[in-house]
Amino acid sequence: MPVLTSYPGVYVEEIPSGVHNIAGVSTASTAFIDYFSQGPMGVATQINNFTEFQTVFGGLNQLSEASYGVMQYFLNGGQTAWIVRVAAGTPAASQLTLDTAAPVKATLTVTASSPGLWGNNLQVGVDTNTKPAGLFNLVIRQVDSISKPTQVLNSEVYRNLSMTSTSPNYAIGVVNAASALVTLADLGVEIIPATTGTDVISPISNPTSTAYTAVNTAASPANNGLVPDANALENGFPALDRLEPYIFNILCIPAAVNLVSGGAPDTTNIASVYAKAAAFCDTKRAFLLLDIPSGINSTSSTVSTGVVDWLNALETAGLTPDANSAIYFPRLLIADPLNQGRQRNVAASGTIAGIYATTDANRGVWKSPAGTDATVAGASLAYIMNDADSGSINPLGINGLRNFKTYGNVVWGARTLQGADQLASQWAYVAVRRTALYIEESLFEGLKWVVFEPNDTPLWGQIRLNVTSFMQGLFRQGAFQGSSAASAYFVKCDSETTTQTDINSGVVNILVGFAPLKPAEFVVLQIQQMAGQAAS
Repeated sequence: MPVLTSYPGVYVEEIPSGVHNIAGVSTASTAFIDYFSQGPMGVATQINNFTEFQTVFGGLNQLSEASYGVMQYFLNGGQTAWIVRVAAGTPAASQLTLDTAAPVKATLTVTASSPGLWGNNLQVGVDTNTKPAGLFNLVIRQVDSISKPTQVLNSEVYRNLSMTSTSPNYAIGVVNAASALVTLADLGVEIIPATTGTDVISPISNPTSTAYTAVNTAASPANNGLVPDANALENGFPALDRLEPYIFNILCIPAAVNLVSGGAPDTTNIASVYAKAAAFCDTKRAFLLLDIPSGINSTSSTVSTGVVDWLNALETAGLTPDANSAIYFPRLLIADPLNQGRQRNVAASGTIAGIYATTDANRGVWKSPAGTDATVAGASLAYIMNDADSGSINPLGINGLRNFKTYGNVVWGARTLQGADQLASQWAYVAVRRTALYIEESLFEGLKWVVFEPNDTPLWGQIRLNVTSFMQGLFRQGAFQGSSAASAYFVKCDSETTTQTDINSGVVNILVGFAPLKPAEFVVLQIQQMAGQAAS
């Protein structure tokens, strides 16, 4: 604020620098939309490791392509996943009604926190070992009915609960605010439920204890719903649209290629899902990884087995090559923990997203996620390509996964769906496009302070200062071509970019350009034999 002068002398006033640091956004937070065993339905949930995924969404499920994709994502270096659980049909949650002691009246409904048969493995225990009297203790536990002997997976203990709505220990308020397993509903009787044992807290770790009542005892119609159809998969987009202030950068929908019609891949619906997903990613400055059906096991022959013909079929069905998309061939083979380690053919998108994350962390988003250091972990290739195979798909914008003697399985392609030679797109390369998306999203987030500021020369100068600082930081990290900042990028915001008409309309225009790094796709060695040279 201005200094108030009152006496002759020297005054010191600190002037704001006008610097608003622009922080780079995430680059490889990956969203998965699919059918899962449990977890929130139709809500994007952040998951930071596979153990957390197992706890919240039930881990691997043989009907869920994305559950294997999530496992591969974290195995290959992924850090943050956004999981959206969807299903066709009408998924329902397990439910139990707790009665009072004599006279018997229904007092509480216990409902699993999310739909699915997982809730049938929930148990409830009630006792009245409380001080003061007239209250009750409640134990909720989740048991594993598959392993022998049965194990307690999760448990929650709530002590000294009341059925009085004005009490600070009101059961509904306490449990519903804290439980990850159930929700309670008060049926209005205002009497505590009958006990299921004399001390349910003591035997909490004993899976065979008779002190608990199963949540599905009341013949609850719990079900997982059906494997998602096209509509169910598309219903996952609104959940990702409500992530603010968070963002996702990569989208994987491996279940899309499981859509079938007459026993064959349903190219119409698959193309529709991916086209809508690509359009959605365009609005979110995100990147879509497409998958291929398990029957595609060669580079090109027929629509049922060749990846080239498959991509052509999708384009015929309405999928337009999008700069924010990429596709990889072949699919992968992994040891399936749910099938005694037998090989399972899985979609590659989750694995590729993890490799993107690793490359971004180690080298930067401007480095192509391909090459001998882009290794595939935890999987083998469902089809082994040679150079001729790779050469037949690369010019069409299809990225290969290759096996090399020294390096193992690696990503050997760096193109977007607009990377076909005949398209001659400026966004032919994955790294170039993702760098642009990174810059756009970072500036979008970092310049929100500009909104409602006076639109004149001082503001334009501040914008140039802040954007230039951000771009210079990228230049120093080696994100751009050029030996000098002037040849690597430019930032322009002045009376030329923002006219008086723009000012009258409340618009400020910022022009930012950069010289992207493009991968060395083809390394040509020119070798010449030198003859007749004198020995030195």
